[in-house]
Amino acid sequence: MPLFCLHCLDKTEGGAEARAKARPDHLAWAAGLGSCVRMAGPLLDDSGNMVGSLFLIEADDLEAAKAIHAQDPYVTGGVFGHVHIHETRWAIGEGKPT
Repeated sequence: MPLFCLHCLDKTEGGAEARAKARPDHLAWAAGLGSCVRMAGPLLDDSGNMVGSLFLIEADDLEAAKAIHAQDPYVTGGVFGHVHIHETRWAIGEGKPT
């Protein structure tokens, strides 16, 4: 199944507040995605503050990956200012599918 990278950066104005408000719902949503999530976590600035999110997910195609992303409470809560979704391949590293 294709692998997609979701690189999401918070809005510079109000993003941190929106993230804090939506975080409990986001974490519950992400945990419910199951095995399609290969890796997920926050993006951090130099001070360790959360400034975005990164997901590696398996989906049938780009449209399916976008549909999954659209359900994220961070999306519906207006956290992100910039989102990039690209298909990728796992070339090296622990956890590479066989």
